[in-house]
Amino acid sequence: MGDNMTSVTEFILLGFPLNTRTQMLLFGLFSQFYVLTLLGNGVILGLISLDSRLHTPMYFFLSHLAIVDMAYACSTVPRMLVNLLSPAKPISFAGCITQTFLFLTFAVTECLLLVVMSYDRYVAICHPLRYSVIMSWRVCIMLVVISWTIGVLLSLVHLVLLIPLPFCMTQKIDHFFCEIMAVLKLACADTHINELMVLAGAVSVLVGPFSSVIISYVCIFRAILRLQSGKGQSKAFSTCSSHLCVVGLFYGTAIIMYVGPRYGNPKEQKKYLLLFHSLFNPMLNPLIYTLKNSEVKNAMKRVLGIESFMKR
Repeated sequence: MGDNMTSVTEFILLGFPLNTRTQMLLFGLFSQFYVLTLLGNGVILGLISLDSRLHTPMYFFLSHLAIVDMAYACSTVPRMLVNLLSPAKPISFAGCITQTFLFLTFAVTECLLLVVMSYDRYVAICHPLRYSVIMSWRVCIMLVVISWTIGVLLSLVHLVLLIPLPFCMTQKIDHFFCEIMAVLKLACADTHINELMVLAGAVSVLVGPFSSVIISYVCIFRAILRLQSGKGQSKAFSTCSSHLCVVGLFYGTAIIMYVGPRYGNPKEQKKYLLLFHSLFNPMLNPLIYTLKNSEVKNAMKRVLGIESFMKR
């Protein structure tokens, strides 16, 4: 095994085994999706910062979710686009490790932010009279800081375990970015501890938080059904439905990838699920919040001056 090990300085990402014409087609398509992701989340951030009516805890958390979604897409998509144009272009070892760290950080942070947002909705609907006391700005900032801190620290643990590993001469990563499990497959050493930590991390930031979200929404729906006003029920459902859609998309694909059972060709399945997770989820999130949230739509009209124009 000693002869097969080398000081690795770069990797080659194999991406998707497609012909040149298909790669060019996907490059154009994914480039548009990437621009829409940045534009959509940028619009959400702009609306929240410009409209004072959106300066509430709910939209404070949403602004951080938009930041994470943009960063999440930026950590994987540009390299994937480069690979579609130049499949043989290598990525440096440092660049690969950095990409792994950033992807894990943003993924874990988003998991925790979605839990924080569900807790915010739980307090707003189940304890409306105490909402301003429980969800003070100090508490909101603390929850966001904790989410980001856990994301960074958990990613650092994986990084500390990954960097010392010796890598074999085979430098080809069967993925479109430096996903941690794909990188571990190139190591010429026992990666049992690394894989165990990945599984433990996935369970701790996916299964546990997702269970908390489910419990929160069970309490929320019970509280909504007890409301006497039909209008109140409709408004409460409308407020929660957008967040519930985002939670379903994010946790659903993530749990299938890292915790769920394996069928058929799990390597290829995981690759396409991660493509959906890193490209389509961040693009869909602002659309879901815009289309399903009347406050965001009204804020957009106010910022664009449509509301004042219609009143004339």
